[in-house]
Amino acid sequence: MDEEPKFLFGINPVLEKLKASPRDISEILIAKGSSAPALRGVDTQARSLGIRVKYLPPDLLDRLADGQRHQGVVAKVVAFFYLSFDELRKAISASSELVWILILDGLTDPRNFGALLRTAESVGIRHVLIPKDRSVAVTPTVVKASAGAAHYLNIYRTTNLRRAIAQLKELGFWIVGLDGKAPEAIYDRAYPKRLGIVLGSEGGGIRPLILRECDYLASIPMEGKIASLNVAVAGAVFLYELLRQARSH
Repeated sequence: MDEEPKFLFGINPVLEKLKASPRDISEILIAKGSSAPALRGVDTQARSLGIRVKYLPPDLLDRLADGQRHQGVVAKVVAFFYLSFDELRKAISASSELVWILILDGLTDPRNFGALLRTAESVGIRHVLIPKDRSVAVTPTVVKASAGAAHYLNIYRTTNLRRAIAQLKELGFWIVGLDGKAPEAIYDRAYPKRLGIVLGSEGGGIRPLILRECDYLASIPMEGKIASLNVAVAGAVFLYELLRQARSH
């Protein structure tokens, strides 16, 4: 883990961080002169946890947030802590219950990543696997787009995604890839309890070597003139179909 301090911005992401892992926060910075009730709430909660609070000029917060909308509050935090694939193996090997793993192959847009994390957490997914290279990391923009959901998920990084998927299959997982060209629709199959869900990059989709590791490929039926959905929207449609199936059993 990179131990260089990072900045998390936005009222909801900061509040979620205060609830989920306050020990990661070294300092809360609030825009001087603001009287917003939500910011007073952040101040009160941070001080109750023994976290230092400073009031700074709004333009300084603008610079710390790198031009992003910070809503008057920035938290100074340690860099995001990723778990290893070995830790994922340990977490899932003993469980016989329903386990879904969201596997993201080369996603590069932080807002798409954050939106997918938000949806994943909402449907009950606890494990997310991403490649270490050529993939968006968990940045403040991702955390903000996830509405704080990133704090409640176990996010694992691996140097070899294809090998990791093969090892998941050895542990009894089936792998389904969302592919717009697949003849089978996401509604055509009842999915197993131990399932890895692969989503590809925004432009190229799932890479061919990862497609070959998938047991099933599924597409979302499209009736309109637009040929495809944004990956975050497509992922949400698929994940909620899984949730529907799980709740109907």
